[in-house]
Amino acid sequence: MANPLKIFVTGADGFIGSHLCERLVQRGYAVKALVQYNSFNSWGWLDHSPLVDEMEIFAGDIRDPNGMRTAVKGCDAVLHLAALIAIPYSYHSPDAYVDTNIKGTLNILQAARDLEVERCIHTSTSEVYGTAQFVPITEEHPLQGQSPYSATKIAADQLALSFYRSFGQPVSILRPFNTYGPRQSARAVIPTIITQIANGARRIKLGSLHPTRDFTYVTDTADAFIAMLECPLQNIVGEVFNGGSGFEVSMGDTARMIAQVMGADIEIVCDEQRLRPKNSEVERLWADNTRLASLTGWKPEHGGLEGFRQGLEKTAQWFAQPANLAGYKSGIYNV
Repeated sequence: MANPLKIFVTGADGFIGSHLCERLVQRGYAVKALVQYNSFNSWGWLDHSPLVDEMEIFAGDIRDPNGMRTAVKGCDAVLHLAALIAIPYSYHSPDAYVDTNIKGTLNILQAARDLEVERCIHTSTSEVYGTAQFVPITEEHPLQGQSPYSATKIAADQLALSFYRSFGQPVSILRPFNTYGPRQSARAVIPTIITQIANGARRIKLGSLHPTRDFTYVTDTADAFIAMLECPLQNIVGEVFNGGSGFEVSMGDTARMIAQVMGADIEIVCDEQRLRPKNSEVERLWADNTRLASLTGWKPEHGGLEGFRQGLEKTAQWFAQPANLAGYKSGIYNV
């Protein structure tokens, strides 16, 4: 691009955000990456990115409205990914989720509105649907807050839509389904399984095995954001889009497939502390992604059973590298 658009990415230091920033740079965009300020001057996963020198790094906090107004200046679009995401942690620290996921989103929306940013894409989550009442889940599925985390994400989604309806702000929502891949936090099930096996464990500790998920490889999720960024605005403004792979698999089958990919003979044991409260467990998630595909042309490269296996192979290979594995505590329950 002769004069590349400048894209402001919140949560750029995280799992999905770091992959998204890299793919944006590869496509020729100018990237302004928001990383959470800390005294270690850590930029999260961007510290390990070969493309970090091609990004503008801004250290700040989405809970700070003035800081976010400064950060957004000069940007053409905002991709808002920053959030507190761990469900178990939300059970005992819900205040932190309100401050980050709701108030933080408000700060981003206000800054983007004040500075007349051309496009703002807010990140939702499949957890807002709760246990599926019908499958595959369309964007019209009822919203159910089955954890404090999901409740705050529902609130953030509604705030984003309210800014479109109230002020005509060009806001759209992407709703990823269970993204997985290299760099994912150990609080998620796939890294939990892989890191235990990679460290030599053969009795694998998990929670419930019967719930199903729609796992989406991280580059497919990143590409969904880019598809919405590059789509004509009139096609997506004020709308919500599912970003899942369109494939359903149980936790138990996921663990067995990972063991197959890694050549390990495992025994799965139930660890009581990993079980969600009964009414908080989301039993089934399976995305209908046809709306996003039809309006943007996006299609997951790792869809279906074979695509899932390929994604798991790539993920396991990354985690199995000693330098990467050393960053994970597989012997404890990561909340």
